[in-house]
Amino acid sequence: MAAAGAHRPGPLKQQNKAHKGGKHSGSSQRRAGGRVPVKAQPRRRLRDLNRVDRRHQALQLRRQRKEAVLAEKRSLGSRDGPPHLVVVVLLHSRAAAHDSLRLLQSQDSAVVRADEGTAGGFALLCPRLKQRWRFVTAPAGDLHAVLDLAKVADSLLFILDSVEGWDSAGEHCLSCLFAQGLPSYALAVPGGTDLPPKKRIDARKKLSKSIEKRFPEAKLFPLNTEQESSLLLRHLSSQKQRHLAFRDRRAHLLAHAAEFVPSQDSHLVGTLKVSGFVRGQTLSVNSLVHIVGHGDFQLSQVDAPPDPLSLNPRVVKGQKRSQDMEVQDDSANGADEMEEDVKVLMRADPSKQESLQSEVVPDPMEGEQTWPTEEELQEAEDSLKADRRVVKVPKGTSKYQAAWIVDDGEEGSEKDDDDDDEDDDMDDLMEEAVSQEGESSEEEAGEEESETMTVSECLRDDQYDEKMEEDEQMLERYKQERMDEMFPDEVDTPRDVPARVRFQKYRGLKSFRTSPWDPKENLPRDYARIFQFQDFSRTRKNLFRQIEKEEAEGASVGWYVTLHVCNVPVSVMESFKEGKPLVLFSLLPHEQKMSVLNFLVRRHPGNSEPVRAKEELIFHCGFRRFRASPLFSQHTSADKHKLERFLRPDAALVVTVYAPITFPPASVLLFKQRSNGMHDLIATGSLLSVDPDRIVIKRLVLSGHPFKIFTKTAVVRYMFFNREDVMWFKPVELRTKWGRRGHIKEPLGTHGHMKCHFDGQLKSQDTVLLNLYKRVFPKWTYDPHVPEPVPWVRSESTLPEQEVEME
Repeated sequence: MAAAGAHRPGPLKQQNKAHKGGKHSGSSQRRAGGRVPVKAQPRRRLRDLNRVDRRHQALQLRRQRKEAVLAEKRSLGSRDGPPHLVVVVLLHSRAAAHDSLRLLQSQDSAVVRADEGTAGGFALLCPRLKQRWRFVTAPAGDLHAVLDLAKVADSLLFILDSVEGWDSAGEHCLSCLFAQGLPSYALAVPGGTDLPPKKRIDARKKLSKSIEKRFPEAKLFPLNTEQESSLLLRHLSSQKQRHLAFRDRRAHLLAHAAEFVPSQDSHLVGTLKVSGFVRGQTLSVNSLVHIVGHGDFQLSQVDAPPDPLSLNPRVVKGQKRSQDMEVQDDSANGADEMEEDVKVLMRADPSKQESLQSEVVPDPMEGEQTWPTEEELQEAEDSLKADRRVVKVPKGTSKYQAAWIVDDGEEGSEKDDDDDDEDDDMDDLMEEAVSQEGESSEEEAGEEESETMTVSECLRDDQYDEKMEEDEQMLERYKQERMDEMFPDEVDTPRDVPARVRFQKYRGLKSFRTSPWDPKENLPRDYARIFQFQDFSRTRKNLFRQIEKEEAEGASVGWYVTLHVCNVPVSVMESFKEGKPLVLFSLLPHEQKMSVLNFLVRRHPGNSEPVRAKEELIFHCGFRRFRASPLFSQHTSADKHKLERFLRPDAALVVTVYAPITFPPASVLLFKQRSNGMHDLIATGSLLSVDPDRIVIKRLVLSGHPFKIFTKTAVVRYMFFNREDVMWFKPVELRTKWGRRGHIKEPLGTHGHMKCHFDGQLKSQDTVLLNLYKRVFPKWTYDPHVPEPVPWVRSESTLPEQEVEME
């Protein structure tokens, strides 16, 4: 009886948490029985450090970093390291480098040696300070030379005007240098001694204030006396070096001397012997080298000639011979004298040498191929018979000529099957055709009504007419960009072609963000030529870890070597003789192979001209430069990215091109070439990824207008113009500009009217939209040969002028 009447807890009884008795350190040690896991012990030791040990550990790390910075400073320009490479950049037309360099050469106990590799360059050796410098003056107005020298320079020495600082060309040069990556730098201001002391101080303050935007914490160094030049040299040698990531992981070299040996088969191709100091990383003879602006090449051997810039004054004979080696490429005595002291360091091993293969050779028979059955053969023969037609032809016409004769009835029905629609939409083409027809009709009318008259010379300015034609083209681009901003991706449905044929490569998506899209579906033929990584980020991480930990065999940093570069065109040597810098970079594994590169860029504020997708642009990516026609797409975290038809000025976009593989980080500069040969900087950014599977989707929007509106239904017109198109696009979801969603219920009549159902009543001013999507791919227009830009026209203003006429 007592058991039957016992109290039982209800559903509202309080439930307390169970005691966690096994989580504290004492119980875990008892359960482990003295066993300590191997991986957990280092973390426990880090946690168990007391305050004194943690402070001591932080002090050790700080000391190690400080010692690394000091060791880098001591090695740069020392006997064991490469000479301190200083590139002199003129930022104003009135800035003269000759007087400034002459002051730098007049140092006490310094040995000056002329640099025959570059015009106006020299080497400065200070045995007392155990330092050596190499000064190279960048050619004024040559943008490629400035950027190439900045890629390998240890320090940049900017020469400013004492009053204005820099002009428009200097501003353009600084924009490019900042976007590429700026090494350590110094600002020198020669002149200004003719001003009174008070005005000189005021001018210096005004100049310091004007350069704060570009160089917030920079110090101006006057360069008028030997003492001031000594202070500048001390600052260059003691300042902290700024690192550029794309060059620190690759061996690079600025040519000190070069010699071209033609091959036996042709005088246009041969072996280029390039001498210089190894920088960055150890240079292996089995790796490929990239000559900036000329392409990728293999090495045959590496020699060790005498150091021409040795700090030891006792080695006079070797210095003399090294001086003879620099330029005598046609002197037999200099070449023989060089060969006497040359020591071969290493020769290329064909089994370990990297290949120059950049593309995959596609096999058209690689895919699955089945033999057609008898029914398929018979069907094909019947279709050929059905396609035969009887045409009246002149007597003596062959079958080949008769095949090109078109009947009057067939003339309007034949269409081009290659409607790729990747460059421009059909409406743009139709507008261009209409405009061309109007121009031609105007020209014919003008020819009929023309008469002979005498015209003065001022009205026959051809250059002015050409400029007006360019203005008309630019105006048309501005209109297209404006229309794309107001009505993004909207196109008019063609009336002469059925919409189901015109947009047959497009599809509808329930949701652009979540609907699946196979990245391997319907790939173009160019994808059979490229290389792809299974995991690019893992490959990059393992490669960089290998560079940091493992010691590679080859020429160490600081060695003066001669590289034998195979199969080099003679144009490389001709460019070097003209005074242009010759810069070499060693390539990491796979960097000669083609793939799909994605760059994250932002529009440069100094340029506002419309840039349409698939226009040819000039890329400066890390140590490479090339021409290509890119795609623009949005930068999102989704798996699909919408195509942008223009380079937007207000957002960061992703630029996609076919190009050789480059491991990030690497900066990128986008230039557009004008009709007069000038290069305008239009965008800057960095390398985002190497990923052929990145899906770029082009969206088309067809618009219609509500004709009759009911509670939740409406009759829509002007989206299609025949009944079959309405039935074809019936499964695609509709939306409106005011946020309504719906679908097509049925067609009405035969002229494209359709009855649609929505989730609410439409407004009379609303617009019905239908979205269609198609994946697009970049064009294979990669060209490693970039024409030299025309020098920038200088003006006194410090702001860049984008529309400056050539003198």
